[in-house]
Amino acid sequence: MQVVVGLGNPGRRYCNTRHNVGFAVVERLAEQCGRRFRRKWGTQSLVAAVVLEGKRVWLCKPTCFMNRSGAAVRALLRKAGAGSDGLVVVVDDADLPLGRVRVRPRGGSGGHNGLKSVIAELGTEDFIRVRVGIGRPPAGGDMVEYVLSDFRPEERKRVDEAVALAAEAVKRIVAEGVESAMNYINR
Repeated sequence: MQVVVGLGNPGRRYCNTRHNVGFAVVERLAEQCGRRFRRKWGTQSLVAAVVLEGKRVWLCKPTCFMNRSGAAVRALLRKAGAGSDGLVVVVDDADLPLGRVRVRPRGGSGGHNGLKSVIAELGTEDFIRVRVGIGRPPAGGDMVEYVLSDFRPEERKRVDEAVALAAEAVKRIVAEGVESAMNYINR
């Protein structure tokens, strides 16, 4: 079983923010599969069980805040009977320009609090990440305010394209493995 977790913050206030681009990717995949998210008891998450590229996959949105998502990810893996080798985390990345997507087979948190939480809870950095670029705030801008802000209308097209590309990356990871996805996306 593959577990794909989009990181974000729960609630309407955050739904269109830069920090919730991970949610947008798994929501897009669920929509493409004609599935809806439902509460999965004991996981602190909403889950859409889908068949993606012929394989069973859980698309997940933790219902806790970003900096506490590690506990939800650990609970999801336990409930799915999967290890970190079956985990894909989709996350925003301020170190990538807006609209860029990168796939990594493992690595550190890069200062991202959601990834820090996942790494701390799992005790490993060995899980796949799909990083979606949100860019940095203007010079002197506050990073927290920036990641919790909505995308500007003129950014929307690039963000939508990045979400589509990240969704394609997840499909390739599931169907062909991380190397194939990296060759396709990280060019």
